[in-house]
Amino acid sequence: MPIRIDNQLCYFMLDDNRQEQSVPATRVTVLTDTEKSMSYVELAAERIYITEAEADALTVAGAHDGRQHVKAEEPGSLI
Repeated sequence: MPIRIDNQLCYFMLDDNRQEQSVPATRVTVLTDTEKSMSYVELAAERIYITEAEADALTVAGAHDGRQHVKAEEPGSLI
């Protein structure tokens, strides 16, 4: 899991060194990459892709929910 939340502070793992950067949840916006149909946050000019469970947890902690709900337009699509 690339994020953890503790007392409305979000900790994001930015690189393979396992170093974390903390940000107050109120300064985080959860967005949608419509091409990948995935949620992400931008931090330090980097996209961090997250699961829907992580996105929901961030919004509960106070992050802004800027997600777009993507729906399938092709027959047989998983979304």
